[in-house]
Amino acid sequence: MSFLDSYLRQSKAVLIHLLSKKQTQRIPFKLHGLPVSTAFHPSRSAFFISTKKNIRVYDLLNQKLMKKLETGVREVSSIAIHPGGDNLIVGSRDGKLCWFDMDLSSQPYRVLNCHSKDINKVAFHRSYPLFASSSDDCTAYVFHGMVYSDLNQNPLIVPLEILRGHASENGRGVMDCKFHPRQPWLFTAGADSVIKLYCH
Repeated sequence: MSFLDSYLRQSKAVLIHLLSKKQTQRIPFKLHGLPVSTAFHPSRSAFFISTKKNIRVYDLLNQKLMKKLETGVREVSSIAIHPGGDNLIVGSRDGKLCWFDMDLSSQPYRVLNCHSKDINKVAFHRSYPLFASSSDDCTAYVFHGMVYSDLNQNPLIVPLEILRGHASENGRGVMDCKFHPRQPWLFTAGADSVIKLYCH
């Protein structure tokens, strides 16, 4: 973590950069706790901010709170928004992975106890029904996560693979994971200074 990142977290500041105007501004909302992770909605002017316990969804145009999600975990580590925009996943410092269907409830739809140590990163694939988590237990989990257009049908979540191959370094494991934008491939970055590509 850089000095700037450390300063922003301690000062509870979240900055939004307007690329078209080459401007930077603080978000016009009061934060309730230290910010941990942020994400934009893929198609609407909604902005997700997670603190250690909760996730708040703000309407950037009307500058108001849209929704508050209760995670129930010890500490949130990362969030990822489904490409459809109505579902998100949350990784936690106690190894739990929570799936939220925001049309259904402000509580998790599913809680998966998949990792034995901290989850460092969660990610959705842009076009395939896949999502993943990476952890300090030196594994990355890949799941099938189908979201249906029929609102009466709940998302289908199925574990697919446990990926291993990184070595532990000072108690840290797989620090990050990212899907290829077009192929069903997963990149992982470990504390062992190795980047791996997993393709089925």
